[in-house]
Amino acid sequence: MNIKRFFNLKSLFAIGALLSLTFSQVMAQDAVATATETVSKHEGLGKTVGYYILLFLLVCIFIGIIGKILSVYDLTRKIQGRRNGIKWDKINGILFGITLIVGMYGVYWSYSVQGAQILPAAGSEHGAKIDSMFSITMILTTIVLVLTHIALFSFAYLYNSSKKRKAYYYPHNNTLEKYWTVIPAIVLTILVLMGFFTWRGITNIPEKEMKAAIQIDVTAHQFAWDVRYAGKDNVNGRKNYKLIGGLGGLNNLGLDLSDKANFDDLKVTEIVLPVNKSVRFTLSSQDVIHSFYMPHFRVQMNCVPGMSTYFQFTPTKTTQEMRQDTDNPKFDYNLLCAKICGGSHYNMQFKVRVVSNREYQEWIKQQKLIVTDDMKKAYQLAMKDSATESNNKIALNN
Repeated sequence: MNIKRFFNLKSLFAIGALLSLTFSQVMAQDAVATATETVSKHEGLGKTVGYYILLFLLVCIFIGIIGKILSVYDLTRKIQGRRNGIKWDKINGILFGITLIVGMYGVYWSYSVQGAQILPAAGSEHGAKIDSMFSITMILTTIVLVLTHIALFSFAYLYNSSKKRKAYYYPHNNTLEKYWTVIPAIVLTILVLMGFFTWRGITNIPEKEMKAAIQIDVTAHQFAWDVRYAGKDNVNGRKNYKLIGGLGGLNNLGLDLSDKANFDDLKVTEIVLPVNKSVRFTLSSQDVIHSFYMPHFRVQMNCVPGMSTYFQFTPTKTTQEMRQDTDNPKFDYNLLCAKICGGSHYNMQFKVRVVSNREYQEWIKQQKLIVTDDMKKAYQLAMKDSATESNNKIALNN
C-alpha cells in the first residue's frame, strides 16, 4: 500500500472520529440542558422518561464512537504489519465479567429500592394466600436468575478464546436434559396448582355461603361506577339493559321494577364493608369491558357487557388498621378500573372503607333507597298506559 495513501486514510479516520466526538458532545450538552429545563418547567413522568431516553441514546452514540476508534486502531496495526492487534476475545470476556457484577447489583438495587414500593400486606383472607404465592414465586425465580447468570457470564469470562487451549465439543447429555426438564416442570406444576385452588376458593363458593354474604351490585360505565346494596332481603333486584334510560330518564341502571326485590335496594356513594364479614360483588357493564380492581384486597375481575361476573371475599383489616400499618393517616382503600376503557379511564375511582360491624350498621341505616317515589309513579303510569294500549288492541281485534 502507498504510504501516502495510508496516512491520508489514517488522517481521514482521525478527523472523522474527532468530528463525531465534537458533534456528540454538543448534542449531549444541548439535550441535557433542554431536558433539564423541560423537566423543571413541566413536572411529570413523561418528561422524566424522555430525559432518560435521550441520555441512554447519547451513551449508545458515545460507545459506538469509541468502538469505531478502536476498530480504526486495530486496522492501522494490521496495515502496518503488526500481528498483535487488540485482543477482542479477552476484552469481551472482561466485559462479560463487568456485566455480571453490574447486573447483580441491578438485581439488588431493584429489590432494595423498588421492593419497598410494593403494596402492604393484603387486607383480605384470600389476599394472604396470594401474597404467599407471590413470595414463593419471587424467591424461586430470583434463585434461578442469579445462578444461571453467574454461570453464563462467568463461563464467558473464564473461558474466553485462547490459542493455548481448544474448546471441548460437548453436544448432548441425556442426564442433564432430564434434570433441567423435569425439575422446572415439577416446580411450575406445583405453582399452577396453588394458583388454581386459590382461585377456586374465591370464585367457586358454596351456595349457602353465597347467600349469607352481603350482596353488592356494581355497574360500570364510561367513566364511573354505580353501586347498590341489597336491602333487608339481601337480594339485589333484576336489571335489564333494555330498560336503561326508561321512566323518563330516571332509570339509569335499567332496574326491572316488576321485581319487588329492587324496592328495598340502596344507592350509595361509597363502598363500606364490615370487617371479617363476607361480601359478594355482582359485576356488570353498560358499554365496554371494565375491570373491577381493589389492589389492597387482591381483587380483580372484568365487568363484561351482557353478562354478570362475581367476586366474593372477606376483608380482614379496617381502614384505620391499615393506616396504622402503612403509617399513612390519609390511607384509603379504593376501587379502580384496571382496563383502559377510554379517555377518562383514570377517573373511574370509588372510595372504599372497612369499618367495624357497629359502624357498618349505623352507616347502612343512613343510605337512601335506589327506587325513588318519582320512579314508582313513572312506572305505575307506564303500566297503566301499557294496559290501556293492550285493551285497545283487544277491542280492535274483536
